[in-house]
Amino acid sequence: MKSKFPKDFLWGGAVAANQCEGAYNEDGKGLSVQDVMPQGLRGDRTDKPTPDNLKLKGIDFYHCYREDIKLFAEMGFKVFRTSIAWSRIFPNGDDAAPNEKGLEFYDKLFDECLKYGIQPLVTLSHYEPPLALAEKYNGWLDRRTISFFERFAETVFKRYKNKVKYWLTFNEINAILKAPFMCGAIMTDKSQLTKSQLYTAMHYQLVASASVTRLCHEIIPDAKVGCMILGVTVYPLTPSPDDVIKAMLRDRETYQFAHIHARGEYPSYLLRYFEKNNIKIDITESDREILKNTVDFISFSYYSSICESADENADMTGGNLSKGFINPYLKSTAWGWQIDPKGLRYTLTKLYDLYSLPLFIVENGLGAEDILAEDENGNKTVNDDYRIDYLNSHLVEVEKAIDDGIPVIGYTSWGCIDIVSASTAEMKKRYGYIYVDRTDDGSGTLKRYKKKSFYWYRDVIKTNGETLKR
Repeated sequence: MKSKFPKDFLWGGAVAANQCEGAYNEDGKGLSVQDVMPQGLRGDRTDKPTPDNLKLKGIDFYHCYREDIKLFAEMGFKVFRTSIAWSRIFPNGDDAAPNEKGLEFYDKLFDECLKYGIQPLVTLSHYEPPLALAEKYNGWLDRRTISFFERFAETVFKRYKNKVKYWLTFNEINAILKAPFMCGAIMTDKSQLTKSQLYTAMHYQLVASASVTRLCHEIIPDAKVGCMILGVTVYPLTPSPDDVIKAMLRDRETYQFAHIHARGEYPSYLLRYFEKNNIKIDITESDREILKNTVDFISFSYYSSICESADENADMTGGNLSKGFINPYLKSTAWGWQIDPKGLRYTLTKLYDLYSLPLFIVENGLGAEDILAEDENGNKTVNDDYRIDYLNSHLVEVEKAIDDGIPVIGYTSWGCIDIVSASTAEMKKRYGYIYVDRTDDGSGTLKRYKKKSFYWYRDVIKTNGETLKR
Protein backbone atom coordinates (compact mmCIF):
# COMPACT_ATOMS: atom_id res chain seq x y z
CA MET A 1 0.00 0.00 0.00
CA LYS A 2 1.29 3.45 -0.91
CA SER A 3 2.19 5.48 2.19
CA LYS A 4 0.10 8.50 3.15
CA PHE A 5 2.96 9.97 5.21
CA PRO A 6 4.35 13.17 3.62
CA LYS A 7 7.81 12.96 2.07
CA ASP A 8 9.26 15.36 4.63
CA PHE A 9 7.76 13.53 7.63
CA LEU A 10 10.13 13.66 10.61
CA TRP A 11 10.66 10.10 11.85
CA GLY A 12 12.71 9.71 15.02
CA GLY A 13 12.88 9.05 18.71
CA ALA A 14 12.89 10.90 22.02
CA VAL A 15 14.69 10.93 25.38
CA ALA A 16 15.16 13.37 28.26
CA ALA A 17 18.51 14.51 29.61
CA ASN A 18 17.74 13.53 33.20
CA GLN A 19 16.79 9.98 32.22
CA CYS A 20 19.73 9.19 29.98
CA GLU A 21 22.75 11.46 30.41
CA GLY A 22 24.01 10.54 33.88
CA ALA A 23 27.19 12.47 34.77
CA TYR A 24 25.08 14.35 37.30
CA ASN A 25 28.10 16.00 38.94
CA GLU A 26 30.57 16.28 36.03
CA ASP A 27 31.91 19.33 34.21
CA GLY A 28 30.27 21.87 36.48
CA LYS A 29 26.71 20.57 36.38
CA GLY A 30 24.52 21.55 39.31
CA LEU A 31 21.89 19.35 40.92
CA SER A 32 18.41 19.16 39.44
CA VAL A 33 15.21 18.11 41.18
CA GLN A 34 15.58 14.70 39.51
CA ASP A 35 18.82 14.08 41.39
CA VAL A 36 16.90 13.90 44.67
CA MET A 37 14.01 11.73 43.40
CA PRO A 38 15.47 8.20 43.68
CA GLN A 39 12.08 6.52 43.27
CA GLY A 40 10.56 8.91 40.79
CA LEU A 41 7.00 9.86 41.63
CA ARG A 42 6.60 6.74 43.78
CA GLY A 43 8.65 8.00 46.69
CA ASP A 44 9.69 11.05 48.65
CA ARG A 45 12.44 13.42 47.63
CA THR A 46 15.72 13.24 49.52
CA ASP A 47 18.01 15.94 50.90
CA LYS A 48 20.85 14.97 48.59
CA PRO A 49 21.58 12.45 45.82
CA THR A 50 21.58 8.83 46.97
CA PRO A 51 23.32 5.83 45.37
CA ASP A 52 19.98 4.13 44.60
CA ASN A 53 18.98 6.89 42.17
CA LEU A 54 19.55 5.30 38.77
CA LYS A 55 19.21 8.66 37.05
CA LEU A 56 22.55 9.81 38.50
CA LYS A 57 24.28 7.52 36.01
CA GLY A 58 21.38 7.04 33.58
CA ILE A 59 22.63 5.07 30.60
CA ASP A 60 25.79 7.23 30.50
CA PHE A 61 24.61 8.99 27.36
CA TYR A 62 26.88 11.87 28.39
CA HIS A 63 29.86 9.72 27.43
CA CYS A 64 28.19 7.33 24.96
CA TYR A 65 26.25 9.79 22.81
CA ARG A 66 28.39 9.25 19.71
CA GLU A 67 27.74 5.51 19.75
CA ASP A 68 24.04 6.06 20.37
CA ILE A 69 23.57 8.73 17.69
CA LYS A 70 25.29 6.40 15.22
CA LEU A 71 22.70 3.73 16.05
CA PHE A 72 19.88 6.25 15.57
CA ALA A 73 21.37 7.15 12.20
CA GLU A 74 21.46 3.46 11.27
CA MET A 75 17.71 3.36 11.89
CA GLY A 76 17.37 6.37 9.63
CA PHE A 77 16.23 8.98 12.17
CA LYS A 78 15.32 12.33 10.64
CA VAL A 79 14.88 13.94 14.05
CA PHE A 80 16.07 13.27 17.60
CA ARG A 81 14.23 14.80 20.53
CA THR A 82 16.24 15.45 23.67
CA SER A 83 16.39 18.12 26.35
CA ILE A 84 19.04 20.49 27.62
CA ALA A 85 19.67 19.99 31.32
CA TRP A 86 19.11 23.50 32.69
CA SER A 87 21.49 22.87 35.61
CA ARG A 88 24.23 21.81 33.20
CA ILE A 89 24.13 25.33 31.71
CA PHE A 90 23.23 27.34 34.83
CA PRO A 91 24.15 25.09 37.80
CA ASN A 92 22.03 27.05 40.28
CA GLY A 93 19.50 28.41 37.85
CA ASP A 94 20.15 32.02 38.83
CA ASP A 95 23.87 32.18 37.97
CA ALA A 96 25.13 35.35 36.30
CA ALA A 97 27.09 33.45 33.66
CA PRO A 98 26.58 30.05 31.99
CA ASN A 99 28.78 27.01 32.46
CA GLU A 100 30.91 26.73 29.33
CA LYS A 101 31.56 23.00 29.78
CA GLY A 102 27.83 22.36 29.68
CA LEU A 103 27.38 24.44 26.55
CA GLU A 104 30.25 22.57 24.89
CA PHE A 105 28.60 19.21 25.55
CA TYR A 106 25.44 20.16 23.67
CA ASP A 107 27.54 21.68 20.88
CA LYS A 108 29.12 18.28 20.40
CA LEU A 109 25.82 16.43 20.74
CA PHE A 110 24.02 18.55 18.14
CA ASP A 111 27.02 18.44 15.80
CA GLU A 112 26.94 14.66 16.01
CA CYS A 113 23.26 14.63 15.09
CA LEU A 114 23.74 16.99 12.17
CA LYS A 115 26.66 14.92 10.90
CA TYR A 116 24.13 12.20 10.11
CA GLY A 117 21.43 14.56 8.87
CA ILE A 118 19.41 14.24 12.08
CA GLN A 119 17.57 17.39 13.18
CA PRO A 120 17.67 18.04 16.94
CA LEU A 121 14.28 18.72 18.52
CA VAL A 122 15.15 20.31 21.85
CA THR A 123 13.03 20.65 24.97
CA LEU A 124 14.16 23.49 27.21
CA SER A 125 12.70 22.12 30.44
CA HIS A 126 11.94 18.42 30.71
CA TYR A 127 11.12 17.84 34.39
CA GLU A 128 14.61 18.96 35.45
CA PRO A 129 14.71 22.48 36.95
CA PRO A 130 17.81 23.22 39.05
CA LEU A 131 17.42 22.11 42.65
CA ALA A 132 18.85 25.41 43.87
CA LEU A 133 15.83 27.24 42.42
CA ALA A 134 13.60 25.01 44.52
CA GLU A 135 15.58 25.60 47.69
CA LYS A 136 16.12 29.34 47.24
CA TYR A 137 12.92 30.52 45.51
CA ASN A 138 10.43 27.64 45.85
CA GLY A 139 10.72 27.19 42.10
CA TRP A 140 7.91 28.39 39.89
CA LEU A 141 6.01 29.84 42.83
CA ASP A 142 8.35 32.82 42.53
CA ARG A 143 7.90 35.22 39.61
CA ARG A 144 11.67 35.73 39.45
CA THR A 145 12.01 32.22 38.03
CA ILE A 146 10.56 33.58 34.76
CA SER A 147 13.62 35.78 34.27
CA PHE A 148 15.99 32.93 35.14
CA PHE A 149 14.32 30.75 32.52
CA GLU A 150 14.46 33.57 29.96
CA ARG A 151 18.22 33.95 30.56
CA PHE A 152 18.71 30.20 30.12
CA ALA A 153 16.62 30.13 26.93
CA GLU A 154 18.31 33.20 25.42
CA THR A 155 21.73 31.67 26.13
CA VAL A 156 20.99 28.41 24.34
CA PHE A 157 19.10 30.07 21.48
CA LYS A 158 22.10 32.26 20.71
CA ARG A 159 24.55 29.38 21.14
CA TYR A 160 22.72 26.84 18.99
CA LYS A 161 20.86 29.09 16.54
CA ASN A 162 22.64 27.51 13.58
CA LYS A 163 22.16 23.96 14.85
CA VAL A 164 18.66 23.64 16.31
CA LYS A 165 15.55 24.67 14.37
CA TYR A 166 12.87 22.86 16.40
CA TRP A 167 12.27 23.83 20.02
CA LEU A 168 9.79 22.91 22.76
CA THR A 169 9.41 25.05 25.87
CA PHE A 170 8.15 22.86 28.74
CA ASN A 171 7.63 19.12 28.64
CA GLU A 172 4.03 18.16 29.45
CA ILE A 173 3.41 21.61 30.90
CA ASN A 174 0.00 20.59 32.25
CA ALA A 175 1.69 18.08 34.57
CA ILE A 176 2.65 20.82 37.04
CA LEU A 177 -0.84 20.51 38.48
CA LYS A 178 -0.17 16.82 39.24
CA ALA A 179 3.53 16.82 40.19
CA PRO A 180 4.51 20.30 41.43
CA PHE A 181 7.99 19.38 42.69
CA MET A 182 9.13 17.41 39.64
CA CYS A 183 7.61 19.83 37.14
CA GLY A 184 7.80 23.09 39.04
CA ALA A 185 10.59 22.75 41.65
CA ILE A 186 8.00 23.63 44.30
CA MET A 187 9.25 22.62 47.74
CA THR A 188 5.91 23.10 49.49
CA ASP A 189 4.31 19.72 50.01
CA LYS A 190 1.56 19.09 47.49
CA SER A 191 -0.97 18.53 50.26
CA GLN A 192 -0.23 22.02 51.62
CA LEU A 193 -0.39 23.89 48.32
CA THR A 194 -3.42 26.08 47.81
CA LYS A 195 -5.11 26.21 44.44
CA SER A 196 -4.08 29.84 44.15
CA GLN A 197 -0.43 28.88 44.62
CA LEU A 198 -0.59 25.99 42.18
CA TYR A 199 -2.30 27.99 39.44
CA THR A 200 0.04 30.93 40.02
CA ALA A 201 3.02 28.62 39.38
CA MET A 202 1.22 27.34 36.28
CA HIS A 203 0.69 30.92 35.13
CA TYR A 204 4.34 31.83 35.58
CA GLN A 205 5.36 28.85 33.45
CA LEU A 206 2.88 29.84 30.76
CA VAL A 207 4.22 33.40 30.73
CA ALA A 208 7.78 32.06 30.55
CA SER A 209 6.80 29.74 27.71
CA ALA A 210 5.29 32.59 25.69
CA SER A 211 8.21 34.88 26.46
CA VAL A 212 10.86 32.45 25.24
CA THR A 213 8.72 31.67 22.19
CA ARG A 214 9.05 35.37 21.28
CA LEU A 215 12.78 35.26 22.05
CA CYS A 216 13.31 32.26 19.80
CA HIS A 217 11.47 33.87 16.91
CA GLU A 218 13.66 36.97 17.30
CA ILE A 219 16.98 35.13 17.66
CA ILE A 220 16.33 32.26 15.22
CA PRO A 221 13.80 33.57 12.66
CA ASP A 222 13.70 30.28 10.76
CA ALA A 223 13.07 28.17 13.87
CA LYS A 224 9.77 26.57 14.88
CA VAL A 225 8.63 26.63 18.50
CA GLY A 226 6.02 24.32 19.96
CA CYS A 227 4.29 23.74 23.25
CA MET A 228 4.17 20.23 24.65
CA ILE A 229 1.22 18.84 26.56
CA LEU A 230 0.51 15.59 28.33
CA GLY A 231 -2.08 14.07 26.03
CA VAL A 232 -4.88 12.43 27.99
CA THR A 233 -7.59 11.10 25.70
CA VAL A 234 -10.84 10.89 27.65
CA TYR A 235 -14.01 9.00 26.77
CA PRO A 236 -17.28 8.88 28.71
CA LEU A 237 -17.53 5.45 30.33
CA THR A 238 -21.16 5.14 29.18
CA PRO A 239 -23.51 7.16 26.93
CA SER A 240 -24.99 8.67 30.09
CA PRO A 241 -25.05 12.48 29.73
CA ASP A 242 -23.53 12.66 33.22
CA ASP A 243 -20.52 10.66 32.02
CA VAL A 244 -20.25 12.78 28.86
CA ILE A 245 -20.14 15.97 30.96
CA LYS A 246 -17.50 14.41 33.21
CA ALA A 247 -15.36 13.60 30.16
CA MET A 248 -15.82 17.13 28.82
CA LEU A 249 -14.64 18.68 32.06
CA ARG A 250 -11.65 16.34 32.25
CA ASP A 251 -10.74 17.24 28.66
CA ARG A 252 -10.63 20.91 29.62
CA GLU A 253 -7.90 20.19 32.17
CA THR A 254 -5.68 19.16 29.26
CA TYR A 255 -6.80 21.43 26.45
CA GLN A 256 -6.71 24.65 28.47
CA PHE A 257 -2.92 24.54 28.14
CA ALA A 258 -3.01 24.06 24.37
CA HIS A 259 -5.59 26.85 24.17
CA ILE A 260 -3.34 29.39 25.94
CA HIS A 261 -0.32 28.49 23.79
CA ALA A 262 -2.28 28.48 20.54
CA ARG A 263 -4.64 31.41 21.06
CA GLY A 264 -2.60 33.59 23.39
CA GLU A 265 -5.18 34.00 26.13
CA TYR A 266 -6.91 32.13 28.92
CA PRO A 267 -10.12 30.34 27.91
CA SER A 268 -13.23 31.82 29.46
CA TYR A 269 -14.08 28.58 31.26
CA LEU A 270 -10.74 28.62 33.11
CA LEU A 271 -11.19 32.25 34.18
CA ARG A 272 -14.67 31.35 35.39
CA TYR A 273 -13.23 28.40 37.31
CA PHE A 274 -10.83 30.77 39.08
CA GLU A 275 -13.68 33.11 39.94
CA LYS A 276 -15.98 30.39 41.25
CA ASN A 277 -13.27 28.84 43.41
CA ASN A 278 -11.81 32.13 44.68
CA ILE A 279 -8.47 31.36 43.06
CA LYS A 280 -6.31 34.47 43.05
CA ILE A 281 -3.52 34.64 40.46
CA ASP A 282 -0.92 37.30 39.87
CA ILE A 283 -1.83 38.11 36.25
CA THR A 284 -0.55 41.48 35.05
CA GLU A 285 -1.34 43.42 31.88
CA SER A 286 2.23 42.74 30.79
CA ASP A 287 1.59 39.00 31.24
CA ARG A 288 -1.47 39.22 29.01
CA GLU A 289 0.58 40.87 26.27
CA ILE A 290 3.35 38.26 26.57
CA LEU A 291 0.86 35.39 26.31
CA LYS A 292 -0.06 36.64 22.82
CA ASN A 293 3.24 35.20 21.55
CA THR A 294 1.73 31.96 20.27
CA VAL A 295 3.44 28.75 19.18
CA ASP A 296 4.04 27.44 15.67
CA PHE A 297 2.85 23.92 16.42
CA ILE A 298 1.42 21.78 19.19
CA SER A 299 3.29 18.70 20.35
CA PHE A 300 2.05 16.12 22.79
CA SER A 301 2.66 12.77 24.41
CA TYR A 302 0.26 9.90 23.85
CA TYR A 303 0.38 6.48 25.50
CA SER A 304 -3.16 5.54 26.43
CA SER A 305 -6.70 6.71 27.00
CA ILE A 306 -8.95 6.75 30.04
CA CYS A 307 -12.65 6.95 30.75
CA GLU A 308 -14.55 9.33 32.97
CA SER A 309 -17.73 8.58 34.84
CA ALA A 310 -20.11 10.08 37.33
CA ASP A 311 -20.10 6.64 39.02
CA GLU A 312 -17.23 6.88 41.50
CA ASN A 313 -17.44 3.13 42.18
CA ALA A 314 -16.30 2.17 38.67
CA ASP A 315 -12.92 0.42 38.37
CA MET A 316 -9.90 2.72 38.10
CA THR A 317 -6.82 2.43 35.91
CA GLY A 318 -3.44 4.17 35.77
CA GLY A 319 -1.70 6.31 33.19
CA ASN A 320 1.06 8.83 32.64
CA LEU A 321 0.41 11.17 35.60
CA SER A 322 -3.29 10.53 35.13
CA LYS A 323 -5.87 8.12 36.43
CA GLY A 324 -9.27 7.30 35.07
CA PHE A 325 -11.82 4.54 34.78
CA ILE A 326 -11.14 1.29 32.96
CA ASN A 327 -12.40 0.99 29.41
CA PRO A 328 -13.78 -2.58 29.10
CA TYR A 329 -13.03 -2.63 25.36
CA LEU A 330 -9.26 -2.17 25.73
CA LYS A 331 -6.32 -4.25 26.91
CA SER A 332 -3.76 -2.90 29.39
CA THR A 333 0.01 -2.98 29.77
CA ALA A 334 1.75 -4.50 32.79
CA TRP A 335 1.71 -1.02 34.33
CA GLY A 336 -2.04 -0.61 33.88
CA TRP A 337 -1.94 1.75 30.89
CA GLN A 338 -4.73 0.93 28.45
CA ILE A 339 -3.66 0.37 24.84
CA ASP A 340 -5.73 2.46 22.45
CA PRO A 341 -4.26 3.16 18.98
CA LYS A 342 -7.49 4.71 17.70
CA GLY A 343 -7.29 7.19 20.56
CA LEU A 344 -4.22 8.69 18.93
CA ARG A 345 -6.14 9.42 15.74
CA TYR A 346 -8.95 10.83 17.85
CA THR A 347 -6.53 13.10 19.73
CA LEU A 348 -4.85 14.36 16.56
CA THR A 349 -8.23 15.17 15.04
CA LYS A 350 -9.56 16.90 18.12
CA LEU A 351 -6.45 19.05 18.59
CA TYR A 352 -6.48 20.16 14.97
CA ASP A 353 -10.22 20.82 14.99
CA LEU A 354 -9.74 23.05 18.03
CA TYR A 355 -6.57 24.95 17.15
CA SER A 356 -5.76 24.50 13.43
CA LEU A 357 -2.01 24.24 14.10
CA PRO A 358 0.42 21.57 12.83
CA LEU A 359 0.86 18.69 15.27
CA PHE A 360 3.91 16.74 16.39
CA ILE A 361 3.69 13.42 18.28
CA VAL A 362 6.80 13.65 20.45
CA GLU A 363 6.15 10.74 22.82
CA ASN A 364 4.48 7.40 22.21
CA GLY A 365 5.61 3.89 23.05
CA LEU A 366 5.23 0.72 25.05
CA GLY A 367 6.99 0.20 28.36
CA ALA A 368 7.65 -3.50 28.93
CA GLU A 369 9.97 -5.93 30.68
CA ASP A 370 12.23 -7.05 27.86
CA ILE A 371 14.26 -10.26 27.96
CA LEU A 372 17.72 -10.24 26.40
CA ALA A 373 18.35 -13.56 24.66
CA GLU A 374 20.48 -15.05 21.89
CA ASP A 375 19.20 -15.36 18.35
CA GLU A 376 19.93 -18.23 15.95
CA ASN A 377 23.29 -16.64 15.13
CA GLY A 378 24.36 -16.33 18.75
CA ASN A 379 23.81 -12.56 18.88
CA LYS A 380 22.05 -11.03 21.86
CA THR A 381 18.76 -9.34 21.08
CA VAL A 382 15.19 -8.83 22.32
CA ASN A 383 12.29 -10.35 20.41
CA ASP A 384 9.88 -7.54 21.15
CA ASP A 385 7.04 -8.32 18.78
CA TYR A 386 4.66 -6.87 21.39
CA ARG A 387 6.37 -3.48 20.97
CA ILE A 388 6.28 -3.73 17.19
CA ASP A 389 2.55 -4.52 17.31
CA TYR A 390 1.91 -1.54 19.61
CA LEU A 391 3.90 0.95 17.52
CA ASN A 392 2.60 -0.39 14.21
CA SER A 393 -1.02 -0.08 15.25
CA HIS A 394 -0.50 3.49 16.49
CA LEU A 395 1.35 4.59 13.34
CA VAL A 396 -1.44 3.18 11.17
CA GLU A 397 -3.84 5.48 13.02
CA VAL A 398 -1.46 8.43 12.53
CA GLU A 399 -1.49 7.68 8.81
CA LYS A 400 -5.31 7.69 8.82
CA ALA A 401 -5.30 11.10 10.51
CA ILE A 402 -2.89 12.41 7.88
CA ASP A 403 -5.12 10.98 5.16
CA ASP A 404 -8.02 12.85 6.77
CA GLY A 405 -6.11 16.09 6.22
CA ILE A 406 -4.46 16.56 9.62
CA PRO A 407 -0.98 18.17 9.26
CA VAL A 408 1.32 15.97 11.36
CA ILE A 409 4.94 17.14 11.33
CA GLY A 410 6.55 14.03 12.74
CA TYR A 411 6.73 11.20 15.24
CA THR A 412 9.38 10.62 17.91
CA SER A 413 8.72 7.44 19.83
CA TRP A 414 9.55 7.62 23.50
CA GLY A 415 12.70 6.12 24.96
CA CYS A 416 14.14 5.15 21.57
CA ILE A 417 17.01 3.69 23.58
CA ASP A 418 16.29 2.20 27.01
CA ILE A 419 16.39 4.88 29.70
CA VAL A 420 15.50 5.25 33.37
CA SER A 421 11.76 5.66 33.91
CA ALA A 422 10.65 9.11 35.06
CA SER A 423 7.61 7.90 36.96
CA THR A 424 9.16 4.87 38.66
CA ALA A 425 12.96 5.47 38.40
CA GLU A 426 13.55 1.89 37.25
CA MET A 427 15.18 0.26 34.24
CA LYS A 428 12.91 -2.74 33.87
CA LYS A 429 10.21 -0.61 32.24
CA ARG A 430 11.84 -0.39 28.81
CA TYR A 431 10.66 1.46 25.71
CA GLY A 432 13.66 1.40 23.38
CA TYR A 433 14.67 -0.11 20.07
CA ILE A 434 18.08 -0.51 21.71
CA TYR A 435 18.56 -2.59 24.84
CA VAL A 436 20.92 -1.16 27.46
CA ASP A 437 22.55 -3.64 29.82
CA ARG A 438 21.60 -2.06 33.10
CA THR A 439 19.32 -3.40 35.83
CA ASP A 440 17.30 -1.87 38.64
CA ASP A 441 20.08 -2.58 41.15
CA GLY A 442 22.46 -0.48 39.07
CA SER A 443 24.53 -3.39 37.77
CA GLY A 444 25.32 -4.09 34.13
CA THR A 445 27.88 -3.27 31.48
CA LEU A 446 25.81 -0.51 29.79
CA LYS A 447 26.48 -2.30 26.51
CA ARG A 448 23.94 -1.62 23.75
CA TYR A 449 22.07 -4.36 21.83
CA LYS A 450 19.69 -3.95 18.88
CA LYS A 451 16.21 -5.31 19.49
CA LYS A 452 14.00 -6.81 16.81
CA SER A 453 12.07 -3.51 16.77
CA PHE A 454 15.29 -1.73 15.74
CA TYR A 455 15.17 -3.37 12.31
CA TRP A 456 11.40 -2.99 12.06
CA TYR A 457 11.59 0.78 12.67
CA ARG A 458 14.54 1.09 10.29
CA ASP A 459 12.38 -0.40 7.53
CA VAL A 460 9.39 1.78 8.41
CA ILE A 461 11.52 4.92 8.12
CA LYS A 462 13.29 3.75 4.96
CA THR A 463 9.97 3.19 3.19
CA ASN A 464 8.28 6.24 4.78
CA GLY A 465 5.69 3.95 6.35
CA GLU A 466 4.99 1.60 3.43
CA THR A 467 6.05 -1.48 5.43
CA LEU A 468 3.47 -0.89 8.15
CA LYS A 469 0.96 -3.71 8.49
CA ARG A 470 -2.50 -2.31 7.89
